[in-house]
Amino acid sequence: MALNWQVVASSFVMIFLAELGDKTQLGTFAFATRVRSPLSVFLGASAALVLTTFIAVVLGEVLGRLIPEKIIKVAAGLLFLGFGVATIVDAFRG
Repeated sequence: MALNWQVVASSFVMIFLAELGDKTQLGTFAFATRVRSPLSVFLGASAALVLTTFIAVVLGEVLGRLIPEKIIKVAAGLLFLGFGVATIVDAFRG
């Protein structure tokens, strides 16, 4: 199994840019300021991101074999919209 460095680079850039300023990064920032143990927060957050990425890759490969890509993209888009609507509703309730 050879590495495709173009895919490695594009995956890195896509995820790096998507994660900048997202709620996970902001939560990690806040946690690091509270516990005053940056190495511990870095190791824990890094391990969590590696595990969630591993799960996403494995599920993506399995589902990609069973379900057409277009359906996966539409379902992912609808899921994001659902989370967005839930976040907006929660903001107005609270």
